Amino acid sequence: MHEEPHWRDWLRAAQAGDRVLYGRLLAELLPPLRRAARGRWPGIGAADVEDIVQETLLALHRSLRLYDGDRPVAPFVIGIMGFRGADGVRARAKTFAREQEIDGAPETSGDADPNDYGAAGVDVAKMKAALATLPDGQRRALETTKLGEMPLTEASAVTGMTVAALKVATHRGIKSLRRAMTGKNDDGRR
Repeated sequence: MHEEPHWRDWLRAAQAGDRVLYGRLLAELLPPLRRAARGRWPGIGAADVEDIVQETLLALHRSLRLYDGDRPVAPFVIGIMGFRGADGVRARAKTFAREQEIDGAPETSGDADPNDYGAAGVDVAKMKAALATLPDGQRRALETTKLGEMPLTEASAVTGMTVAALKVATHRGIKSLRRAMTGKNDDGRR
């Protein structure tokens, strides 16, 4: 890795707390570190190269106080990259050895439609009837957040309820709906 003459001054300034020069140094180190990582570990992908470079820069930051300002910067940084990169490559190899390729596996089971509540043993007519018996706030909360799948902030705007009130109404609505559908409380008693 070719070293620019000003890197040593910038790293010394970084040790003294100069954040601007430190930022410039890190930005200038990125391209040569990427090249060095690709050269040292030619079989790894671009994402792994970026991981190694980022780990190197983090380790450089943690080791900043260890840098001897009379020595060149490039060997110091490359030494850090060697340790961090080897650790990363080793960890990825261990993970890869335990993984199994599943490209041929379907994304879903295909056995049941996840939106078919009847297939899940839910009597849709009974659920709609039970929903109609709920207090207005609980019913609106369930219709917007659970059935309508709206985010809380959007459901809050639609219902006119605060997010906190909407959460409470949704929780109470679920309990009331469960009780109406099963005839039991949450503890299993009738």
